[in-house]
Amino acid sequence: MLGMSEENPRFDDEFGSTYLLISPGTYQMGNPTNNSPKRELPNHQIEISQPFFLGKMQVTQIQWQSVMGNNPAKFNEGWSAGLRPMENVSWDDVQLFIEKLNTQHNDSPKLGLYGKWRLPSESEWEYAARAGTLSRWSFGDKDAELDEYGWHAGNSGASTREVGQKKANPWGLHDLHGNVSEWCLDDWSRNYEKTPRDQSPMSISGETRKLHRGGNWFTESDSTRCSARGSSPRNIAKDGIGFRLVWQPD
Repeated sequence: MLGMSEENPRFDDEFGSTYLLISPGTYQMGNPTNNSPKRELPNHQIEISQPFFLGKMQVTQIQWQSVMGNNPAKFNEGWSAGLRPMENVSWDDVQLFIEKLNTQHNDSPKLGLYGKWRLPSESEWEYAARAGTLSRWSFGDKDAELDEYGWHAGNSGASTREVGQKKANPWGLHDLHGNVSEWCLDDWSRNYEKTPRDQSPMSISGETRKLHRGGNWFTESDSTRCSARGSSPRNIAKDGIGFRLVWQPD
């Protein structure tokens, strides 16, 4: 797997969000332990062949409102609410947001390149969350250290919190362990037996459930691990699910 450094390419969008280059590489996706949940098996190698830019933070309420003109988030009160992650939006809602972002806010090149916004695939998400590590979380295997890196049931105060307050993972990405779980492109699959071995998303004809990753403000620490998986109907909005954006160069 290739690493990242502070010199890696990055750019800021018109809303003040920063996107970091995720370079190609390979990694072991899933949970390698003997007592792994079946949905996280089999542990398998993934090849990330195409670079992409990933949001340093989760998409905030202020960015959603700037694009969509509304704010359906549950935790939308108070002076700092705009800096909290967007939640209470379905996977289908997010696709409308991305479509609007691409048509109305993507007419200039980023670092001399043209591209488009989208959600990450599940394999891209875990690759970025692990950031070259093999441990349960990007910081190690001890959940006692989770408070320094993420918001979860034990420290959130029963709500989302402003993005970027906790320590970043080794590649400079924040809030991958908790705050809100993040929608991915993939259709829900019960395990990895038939999923792609590259960065493309899993597509299942007729499947109405979509993947989300990372755990959230009301889940216990185990749900915030790098390999932990969740799913929800694509048309259902929940206060524990938000999203992070990929910008994919053409």
